[in-house]
Amino acid sequence: MKLLRYGPAGQEKPGLIDDEGRVRDLSKKLGDIDPLTLAPERLSQLAAMDISALPVVEGTFRYAPPVKGIGKILAIGLNYAEHAAETQLNLPPEPLVFAKAITCLSGPNDDLTLPRNSTQTDYEVELAVIIGSRAQYVDEKNALDYVAGYAVMNDFSEREYQKDRGGQWIKGKSHDGFGPLGPWLVTADEVPDPQNLNLWCEVNGDRRQDSNTKHMIFGVAHIISNLSQYMTLLPGDVISTGTPSGVGMGRTPPEYLKPGDVVELAVEGLGRQRQQIRA
Repeated sequence: MKLLRYGPAGQEKPGLIDDEGRVRDLSKKLGDIDPLTLAPERLSQLAAMDISALPVVEGTFRYAPPVKGIGKILAIGLNYAEHAAETQLNLPPEPLVFAKAITCLSGPNDDLTLPRNSTQTDYEVELAVIIGSRAQYVDEKNALDYVAGYAVMNDFSEREYQKDRGGQWIKGKSHDGFGPLGPWLVTADEVPDPQNLNLWCEVNGDRRQDSNTKHMIFGVAHIISNLSQYMTLLPGDVISTGTPSGVGMGRTPPEYLKPGDVVELAVEGLGRQRQQIRA
């Protein structure tokens, strides 16, 4: 299934995508798509519904983050070797973890207003993993059993804040709008191999990033298992799994985002995003 939320901020409704690519409204079947919805038994119930009986959503509308009530956003740095090389940093011996503030979440096509006085805001297309079951001390061989689904994330980053403002990367990763998620959550049963998905990002139509998740240093199962040794992962938690090479920081000279730019990105089978950059 492809589950989504749509509507103005604060007035979102749950929905899903039918076999013909149309959005169907789920609001008479459940109040919203939240962590409880992601439980395996609940997803099975939704999958068994007669989708054709659900009303079709007509007209234009805003896509929202596909899950309400996300508890935490964790992200993995330097998880593609070529990206580590372009940033002139050493490969990490195990997953390099940082957090993004919950307030960074935005819809996949919402405009991004640059942080005040920002000069180094950058883009990063990433595969996001959304947890469906409580995970603590899980083995890598069973780790994917805890996944509810996958989505596209743009891990926007302000490089000066990230590198030069002291402390951990969270300062450069957490501005409002720095976490577009969606347009939908694709349930794990429709993604048999998360380590073989093409992903790309364009700025003003120029393809900047173009890779495949098979090039991750640490795969999804390893990341989940590793994180679960340090903290309990709960339903609705989001893990952004790292970006390939081609970010603005890695270009010569660096090319950061400016007002008027349009960023478009996608992960194979998971949909695409589009953000207009504003001052």
